[in-house]
Amino acid sequence: MSEAPHLELNNHDLPDLDPSAPSNREEHTNGSSTVESTKNTILSCEVGCLQHPSGLYRDAPNAVHHSSYLHRTPPSLPPNILQAAQSAMAAINDHPATKGLRDNISKGPVGQNVREQSAKTKNEFADLANARQTPEQPAVTGQPLTHYHSLFYRLLSWKNPRATAIAFAASLAFIFAARYLNVIRYLFKFTYMALGVTATAEVAGQLTLGRGLTSQFRPRQYFTIPKASLERFLDDMEQFINFFVIESQRILFAENVYATVAAFFSSLISYFLIKFVPLWGLALIATTVAYLGPLVYIQNKELIDSQLEQGRTLVGQQATQIRDLAAQHTGNATKTLQTYAGQYTSKAQDTINQYRGRSTSPEVKKEDFPAAPSHELHPETKEPLAEPVAS
Repeated sequence: MSEAPHLELNNHDLPDLDPSAPSNREEHTNGSSTVESTKNTILSCEVGCLQHPSGLYRDAPNAVHHSSYLHRTPPSLPPNILQAAQSAMAAINDHPATKGLRDNISKGPVGQNVREQSAKTKNEFADLANARQTPEQPAVTGQPLTHYHSLFYRLLSWKNPRATAIAFAASLAFIFAARYLNVIRYLFKFTYMALGVTATAEVAGQLTLGRGLTSQFRPRQYFTIPKASLERFLDDMEQFINFFVIESQRILFAENVYATVAAFFSSLISYFLIKFVPLWGLALIATTVAYLGPLVYIQNKELIDSQLEQGRTLVGQQATQIRDLAAQHTGNATKTLQTYAGQYTSKAQDTINQYRGRSTSPEVKKEDFPAAPSHELHPETKEPLAEPVAS
């Protein structure tokens, strides 16, 4: 078996490799001598020259086997190369062009605009959260409304445009995600993968190390929901549910007739659309109308109000005309009924008189009665009766 060649270097012949040489005592770079770096470089070149491109060492006669070459670790980068790389990176970071670009991004108009918009968005979300207060005006029945009435009014009225726009985009993203992403399937997939990893790590740890790996990450105390937080969540959920319950009753019993009419047309249109539009499409249309409808009204408030006022005036005029026409027809009908009633009353009386003339009892006339005396009657004198004579 051939042996790898071995070369021995004499430090006396190469004074650059001798750290004790006078010429190498004062040369240091970053706390390390250039002698060591030079020596490592030469040794690495030595190993590379001895290695054949096929991966085997060449056979050289009369060479002494040295096992240290077979177990030599790859040499590390010299410190001067690391220092040069660090110096290059520092020079790039400290270059005026780099600093100018960084300042233009962070302190320029773009960065300043981003910071301003972020601050405004944060303030609008804070204002939207603070709007969750119970309205002062109760319902018609005197019941207090929920704080979600104020929240949704603030949200849909676009008084905080950034917050409303983000909420609108998030709603649309949720609808499309529910439509095109099988969320439930991914949830089950994440569940079985997490449980499989934890179970495998625990079993493998017990078989190999004598203790499970998952149990090592087990917390000292499991997480629990505080009672106060749970009560706040349940109270908020109660307010959220009651918002829809109260609003549905207010619409049903026409507390606001415009809202009732709008709900009527929405239900009518949905009844016809559901035949060929899927449920997620109806949700998309409803969300778009709910968010963009108030925005269109706000942007064209004067025009819409004038048209509504004109329509209200026209409806009022038509209603007045209908009332007048109805009153006129009612008066004519009343007169006609009175005329017919008089005629029928007269005919009824004539009919009754005719039936009286056909009666079987003799008719009593005025001549049949004696004439009443016209002078005063004198009382008649009566003579006393003679008393009977006793015998």
